[in-house]
Amino acid sequence: MQFLKKNYEKILLGIVLLGLVGAAVFMLLVVGQERQAQEELRNRIISRPFRPLEPPELSFASTVLRRGELPVVVNFSDNTHRLFNPVRWQRTVDGRNIKNPVGADIERLQITRIEPLYLRISLGSISGSESSTRYAIVIEQQAARRNRGPRSYYVSVDEKREYGEDKDSFIVREVKGTPSDPTELVIELSDLEKPISIARDRPYERIDGYMADLRYPPQNTLIRNRRVGDRVVIANEEYSIVSITENEVGLSAKSNQKRWTIKYDRPS
Repeated sequence: MQFLKKNYEKILLGIVLLGLVGAAVFMLLVVGQERQAQEELRNRIISRPFRPLEPPELSFASTVLRRGELPVVVNFSDNTHRLFNPVRWQRTVDGRNIKNPVGADIERLQITRIEPLYLRISLGSISGSESSTRYAIVIEQQAARRNRGPRSYYVSVDEKREYGEDKDSFIVREVKGTPSDPTELVIELSDLEKPISIARDRPYERIDGYMADLRYPPQNTLIRNRRVGDRVVIANEEYSIVSITENEVGLSAKSNQKRWTIKYDRPS
């Protein structure tokens, strides 16, 4: 009893210290358990299976974007637009009224004939002596703009001569047979890589272009012998012929340079 009275403070302090140690040990256990509980909760949240999001509906947006890529074209010049292009009716020569919209006149144009135009080179007269013979080379350019008929050019062997509007040239390179009565002349042309040969009864001939006859039924108009570069008037509109082949004729409007191609419906 006396011992307790003398050491109760120490005993009390020891009890407090033991309580603190117990509390510390308990806190360590509680913290560990709480940490483990939090880790398990985190794993459950992270590892929880999820449903993927539905793909967004973009069809409307895609349609709008595609429409935005297309330029807006307003056409006021074709025959279907009636605000600036009213329908025109035309009376034919036989008194009938036909619908003939503005700009569609040229579509009624027909080709009645296409004829080839030739370049012909032939041997004409021969003059001079045996040592100095000159030959008349007759050239006909049916497709030329001017001077289309036969024209004679007098040359000797190896003499260069120009001909035509485009200043083409030719040279007689070789005479086969006697100079005064040759069986054949070999001629080089500036627009050909290989030489040609001609004789009195055998001229050189090639197609250099075409000539066409046209018809415009609404007015029963015949337009004959038209070549490249010629102009025609259809329903008071002027057109230029820019090309002629064996199957078609190309035209260009003077007012706006718009081009048309008329096919030749060749008779069978």
